[in-house]
Amino acid sequence: MQLDASFLPSYAAAFLLMFARIGMMVMLLPTLGEMSIPVRVRLVTALTLTFVMFPLHRAAFDVDLRSFAPVLTLLGQEILIGAVLGMTARLAISALQVAGSVIAQQMGLGFVMALDPSQNQQGALLGTFLTLLGVTLLFATDMHHLLITALSESYTLFRPGEVPFTGDMAALAIRVVSSSFRIGIQLAAPFLVFGLMFNFCLGILSRLMPQMQVFFVGLPLSILAGLVVLIFVIASMMATFLGYFEGVARELVTPR
Repeated sequence: MQLDASFLPSYAAAFLLMFARIGMMVMLLPTLGEMSIPVRVRLVTALTLTFVMFPLHRAAFDVDLRSFAPVLTLLGQEILIGAVLGMTARLAISALQVAGSVIAQQMGLGFVMALDPSQNQQGALLGTFLTLLGVTLLFATDMHHLLITALSESYTLFRPGEVPFTGDMAALAIRVVSSSFRIGIQLAAPFLVFGLMFNFCLGILSRLMPQMQVFFVGLPLSILAGLVVLIFVIASMMATFLGYFEGVARELVTPR
């Protein structure tokens, strides 16, 4: 009895090419792609997704192993597509960091900094809180399933071997960046109004009572009042963000 193993090299090459796209996306995704996550966890996640999707999209790969140039070209294309998918999700969630920075400035907490695990650098404390809350809600509402679906659909939208449309990718990146900033400002809109009214009232108070130390009275009061406003509007803020993130994820699944 003889076993024909001639298909193994092409299968191995296709598996590694799929792993390049999926691994790049996992490396850039919020939460899973953070430096604080152990490398083994990210590696196991990428390998698991590759094993699951390999039987579904193996036929899409036509690998010519007689020379290295086609394989390297395919590898570069797969890495590029994975980077676009991962960065789109990361840019979408940056709306919470924008909102947190604006809210912290209006409340008087702009000087309070903490390590933001999503950016691996110092950021506003409220921005870090909103980012962690948003990521938790994404997993709690199974919104990450849309990202996995987008990864699977990418093999239909960006077939291996086809030259990616860099113009469409650039337009997607510009659209996500602009919409993230817009949503971030919209989420912080109640606090922009609060900050304007509060500072206006402090200005009037300082004119009526010049001997009063407005800064020492206004800063604690601004923080307290801002936290009260945050308690009342945080549910609406996160619901708006989840709707926005779902729209971005669905655009990756069924782009225009």
